[in-house]
Amino acid sequence: MNEDTRARIQKLVDDNKVLLFMKGTPQQPRCGFSARAVGLLDELDVEYKTVDVLSDPEIRSGIKVFSEWPTIPQLYISKEFVGGSDIVGQMFANGELHEMVGAEYVEPTAPAIHLSDSMVAALKKFGASSGGHPRLEVSPRFQYNIGFDQKRDGDFAVEVSGITVLVDRSSAKRADGIRLDYETNASGGGGVVIDNPNEPPGVQQIDVFKLKGMLARDEVRLYDVRTAQERQVASLDAATHLDEAAARALVALPKDTPLAFMCHHGGRSQRAAEHYLSEGFTNVFNVAGGIDAWSLNIDKSLPRY
Repeated sequence: MNEDTRARIQKLVDDNKVLLFMKGTPQQPRCGFSARAVGLLDELDVEYKTVDVLSDPEIRSGIKVFSEWPTIPQLYISKEFVGGSDIVGQMFANGELHEMVGAEYVEPTAPAIHLSDSMVAALKKFGASSGGHPRLEVSPRFQYNIGFDQKRDGDFAVEVSGITVLVDRSSAKRADGIRLDYETNASGGGGVVIDNPNEPPGVQQIDVFKLKGMLARDEVRLYDVRTAQERQVASLDAATHLDEAAARALVALPKDTPLAFMCHHGGRSQRAAEHYLSEGFTNVFNVAGGIDAWSLNIDKSLPRY
């Protein structure tokens, strides 16, 4: 690492009490580990600065040398290197992270979990050869993971209908009252159906036809989460580019403001919409098919790429 890069990193660390080096942005995390770290910081309700290492190759390689840590994300608090995603998660769960940023910590309690008879049967069937117990994880953005694992330090072991369900401490509050069912389909396969009373309202999917009508009636604010280069190829006058300035203005809006997000095909905008749901907004839409669908169905003069 050259001295210029080291000095840039040092200044970022010195100037920001809570600093996260991550892949992507809080609105558009580019990896699951970065998304998890952002979710935990959002839950602490503290101000923090992020640095997108994907947009700066020198910072991306330099921070690993600077911190003597090989992976991203990396969190600094009060000029002290805290660690990566796993360590940050552990510190959040035991309250150490709250103490470092001056946030209130509430000791978690074992969640109530409800399993249908079909879910109990499925867990017994699939877990027979695993040698472990079912583990339920609920991320700050209410993404779910159900698998089989051994008990770890700090886990809650919840007994339900003869099944021991493991829940880590950071998931416990979000999992309280959850109901898990298992439904089979005509082909013999199946899947887990989750009903979680803690989950915020979901992102509503709209097609470009509905978006056109909403824009005409001034019923929604439309945000374009694509890069500036993509917007030069094709863009809508009604859309606001979700850059840092627009993001700051957005979070100051009333939480019931209707928000719609658009990208190329709908993937990045979905992640942005989920982020703003986690920020407390309650009327959030993702434009299915993105601007490509607009070009195909609404304005064929708009270039496709």
